[in-house]
Amino acid sequence: MSSTPTPSLRRRSGTAPAPAGISASRDLVVDFIRVACMFAVVAVHLLMMGISVDRSGIGVGNPLTSLSWFAQGTWFGQVMPLFFVVGGFASLTSWRSLQRRGGDAGDYLRNRVLRLVRPTVALYAFLTVALWSATAAGVPGDLLTVIAAGAGVQLWFLAAYLICQAMVPTMAKFHELAPYRTVAALAAGAVVVDVLRLGLEHNPWGFDSNPVGLLNMVFVWGLLQQLGFFYADGFFDRFAGWKLVLAAGACYLAMVPLTDAGPYPVDMLTSQNPPMFPLILVGLAHVLLVKAAYPFLQRCVQLGWVQKVMFVVGSRSMTIYLWHLPLIIAMFGIALVLGLPFPEPASTQWWLSRPVFYVAAWALVLLVSMPLVRLELAGTALAQGASRPAMWRIAAGTILAVIPPFVVMRTALDATNATWGLVLLVIAVALVTGKVPDRTWKTPRLIAKGSVAS
Repeated sequence: MSSTPTPSLRRRSGTAPAPAGISASRDLVVDFIRVACMFAVVAVHLLMMGISVDRSGIGVGNPLTSLSWFAQGTWFGQVMPLFFVVGGFASLTSWRSLQRRGGDAGDYLRNRVLRLVRPTVALYAFLTVALWSATAAGVPGDLLTVIAAGAGVQLWFLAAYLICQAMVPTMAKFHELAPYRTVAALAAGAVVVDVLRLGLEHNPWGFDSNPVGLLNMVFVWGLLQQLGFFYADGFFDRFAGWKLVLAAGACYLAMVPLTDAGPYPVDMLTSQNPPMFPLILVGLAHVLLVKAAYPFLQRCVQLGWVQKVMFVVGSRSMTIYLWHLPLIIAMFGIALVLGLPFPEPASTQWWLSRPVFYVAAWALVLLVSMPLVRLELAGTALAQGASRPAMWRIAAGTILAVIPPFVVMRTALDATNATWGLVLLVIAVALVTGKVPDRTWKTPRLIAKGSVAS
């Protein structure tokens, strides 16, 4: 992920020499943050799954909600805003690199759809077979509903990220022309959407205001992506560390009247779907703290073992993200079948057992990712002789790719939407892959006896 310095905002992040064998323009701290976010996501999802077994059957709950500090803890532990920021960094550097090679918006979007959707097709195929098989095997409907919903929780990110990726060429242009006005417009849009949504929340007509909030998938996630553009341009490098920490503290201070005394929930996980304005403050605070700790993080990423972990996890991050929840559920299912003890969720014994389950979850995820990562790492170059699909095909493929995870985000996963979702995702990949022209087979010319072929 490299960026090209140009006048005004653009400047490389950090000045320390890059480790041997790694491009000097690559910001390893960004790679480190993405991998750290992945470890945090797996940890949070594991801790949110409390299994209890008693005479009444199997119960599933979220032990974290019983912790008095959990809601405030999400101001620091909710890492998805930071994920969109570092994603914005990667997107802008990739877009600029593509432009230097003569590529356009169609090329960029086609590449992103292939990178994101091909690994998702494998997950949908697995979920389709697994859920229909469980139904045929007579798994109780209520239990299967909980399992299916849990296995699809993470899919909302695919819908949100694809929407943001589709915006990159346009938003990069706005960033070049008017970076601060672009951010201000996105922030204003997020506030307006929240005002409308919260204002309609208790309307007398029973109107569901959540669909209004879906507009913030563009404004909130889009603004966080835009902050990644500023990161790529070295904007945050202008400020001393103490100023960055002070600004991060101001972000958290501003959240107090918005949440404790205001209309927003304190728990930032509940502000995620649809996203709400405070997530912007969380993401900004996180990136400010990252830049304040940048010298320390640079020293960390120069350690050999850290780079190895970053490579293993970073090279299959999409595969890990998509599969970690189904595999965690499968791991707990195996433990139930084996009759392993399940401590009372949130008890001392439960907390002491979490590190073992966390290590086991990562071992299982990495094992399963070994064959699946090929889908994530497969090239996006057109086959020899193939022509790039028309822009309408790329746009249609993008829309079709967004629909299945978007529906899961709104209604939860089940066997039916896993099935038709798989079909749409396969069509999306086919639309953007590119068509090899039909070969023209010429009929051999008959040569008269005694003649000479020319």
